[in-house]
Amino acid sequence: MPVISRLVSILLRIGELAFAAVVAGIVGQYLHAYDKANKWPQPRFIYTEVVAGISILLALFWLVPFTDSVVNWPGDLIMFILWIVSFGLLVHWIRPLNCGSIWAWGGLTQPGTCPKWNAAIAFSFLSAIFWIASAIVAFWFIHRMRRGSAPV
Repeated sequence: MPVISRLVSILLRIGELAFAAVVAGIVGQYLHAYDKANKWPQPRFIYTEVVAGISILLALFWLVPFTDSVVNWPGDLIMFILWIVSFGLLVHWIRPLNCGSIWAWGGLTQPGTCPKWNAAIAFSFLSAIFWIASAIVAFWFIHRMRRGSAPV
């Protein structure tokens, strides 16, 4: 893999890891609160937590320099789809809270329910974007290799 493609791939993997960790933390805190209340949380949060966990594991594994993350573009594409579903589930849940536009990501560090869930939505969307970008970089690299224009 050429240096620039590898560098971009590493930066994307670091972003995927960080964004998944943020979402896992926010949703995990919510699930922990449900545990204390002896109630059953909605499945959308468990799904999001599982997607975040899988993302953390895959990003860590594919970040290792000796793994050829280029051949994993189908996995990147699947993770993109999983994150988009998670994004949609979180958006659907936050709508009745009247937190404003889902794209209004200012004030994410403020205390309160709306900023916390807006942060979860923002980072789940950013994670999806980074996963699709990883797939595009890998697919572009494979296409270049097949054309024979990339150095071996």
